[in-house]
Amino acid sequence: MHDGVECYELLLQRGAQRLQGLERRLFMAEVTLKLCAGNARKAERRFGWGRETVAKGLHELQQGVRCLENFAARGRLRLEAKTPQLAEDIRALVEAHTQADPELKSSRRYSNLSAADVLEALQSKMGYATENLPSKRTMRDILKRLNYRLKRIRKGKPLKKTAQTNAIFANVKAVKAESKGPETLEISVATKAKVNEGDYARGGKNPDRRGR
Repeated sequence: MHDGVECYELLLQRGAQRLQGLERRLFMAEVTLKLCAGNARKAERRFGWGRETVAKGLHELQQGVRCLENFAARGRLRLEAKTPQLAEDIRALVEAHTQADPELKSSRRYSNLSAADVLEALQSKMGYATENLPSKRTMRDILKRLNYRLKRIRKGKPLKKTAQTNAIFANVKAVKAESKGPETLEISVATKAKVNEGDYARGGKNPDRRGR
């Protein structure tokens, strides 16, 4: 008789293992009500089920509502979440070598420090031991999650000579030589000419900056 009871208990355990989520909890709750007088602790001792899960299933069965699963809280916490001080120290080090997106199109921050530089600074300036710090790859991931991008950016593209530059200056020199004389009055004017060629054109995007 005892062997028969153990056989049925084993079948119930396997049946619970084949179910998931709400169905699994309701199955546990029904078995607990029938065989364990609705006591979650007895179900835990008899079938090896977690009493918190059984209690949750009993509540769902009796109230007729489903409790939402908090899957986001499961799994291992990220290193910066487990050690908030580390995240603050990383920000303190990187922020001094950081600038905002020059086009102001996003909230990203750009830094010229590499993950290896940050790890070295944490050891030399903050006193962290090597065994308490992540690997370079993990540090790169942490910096990305902290909204830093590890790359150097140019503040502006330098203006280069176009193919017509030499011809323009040669023409100016020639005109100047023709008109030069003892009574010629020269006026020098500094201007900023618009360049609409190649990479230097504004592409029709408010070229005269009107409407601002």
